[in-house]
Amino acid sequence: MEIHNLMEDLVVETVNELFDAGAKGSSGGWCTCKQCRMDVACFVLNRVKPEYVLSSRGVAYSETDYGEKLQRGADIACLVKEGWAQINAAPRPNHARLYGDECQDVPAGPVFNIRPIMGRLFNGATFEPIVDSKVSLISESGLVKMMDSNWTNPYPLAKNTNGTFTFWPFPVSSVEVGERRRFAFTVSASPDGFEELSHYVELEVVSEATAVCQFSLQAVHRLQDLYVFAK
Repeated sequence: MEIHNLMEDLVVETVNELFDAGAKGSSGGWCTCKQCRMDVACFVLNRVKPEYVLSSRGVAYSETDYGEKLQRGADIACLVKEGWAQINAAPRPNHARLYGDECQDVPAGPVFNIRPIMGRLFNGATFEPIVDSKVSLISESGLVKMMDSNWTNPYPLAKNTNGTFTFWPFPVSSVEVGERRRFAFTVSASPDGFEELSHYVELEVVSEATAVCQFSLQAVHRLQDLYVFAK
């Protein structure tokens, strides 16, 4: 058995129960799509203490205090409603273009699964993170297509992310499993008042049998910190 967070099960179950009830008319017209469900689940999981287990004993132990379990369930339900209200009031900018399972559009058969790319952009003089600007991932054919509409390219740098940007390129079809290929990209940014940044990235990828649709931080290619300088 792998390490598992029991709170994920409880949160996802509670989200689906409340959203399913809402889909039947008790939500006051709030969106009940899969994307909003995942957004609410993330909202809740970021606010509750995880409960990790590695064995059947751990699972059994989590069931011993019935009163605590009931209270925990009630607390989770309250957080789900709070998160649902916030997300309904401020949906993602691309919410109207999201749909159920975007992974269904990936190529069939062998593919090159290009690792997600993450980096940070700073002011070279003050070492403060760059905000209110955009970073692009570019290949020889233009802007690189992202895994799904939750991953934007260009990526908008926000104040609360401290200059961090992330990209997850869409899988590329391969002839056969085990094929090797180098993918070249340019990370580009042109913040107001700064010289243009152009950083070259090259990744060697071995093709796999199917597309990887599950994001993992352990698979991320982390760039060195990047800096821009005033004109």
